[in-house]
Amino acid sequence: MLTDDDIGFIEYWNQNRKRKKKVWKQLALGLPLATVLVITIFANIVFRWHKEADEAFRREQASLIIVLVVACILIVVFIVIFSVRHRWDINEQHYKELMAKKNKQ
Repeated sequence: MLTDDDIGFIEYWNQNRKRKKKVWKQLALGLPLATVLVITIFANIVFRWHKEADEAFRREQASLIIVLVVACILIVVFIVIFSVRHRWDINEQHYKELMAKKNKQ
């Protein structure tokens, strides 16, 4: 027997599953998590918490900044796409389970 929450989820997911799979929508939804991670990485550099990293940063500052920016962009893209697609897969699996349960009744 399906609860009211299950029926509401089935209706919601049936209407929004195609829209939520689009890449631009995924980027917009997962961006805050990735941004927080990148900000913490730059905070570690600015506050010089790791002495050896600070020394390396001072020696090779120009090339290291480019590497850090590229790495941060890759981190953001990976986390955004991975987290949103994982969430989409979980919702899709839950939807399929509820539909199988509904069809069994």
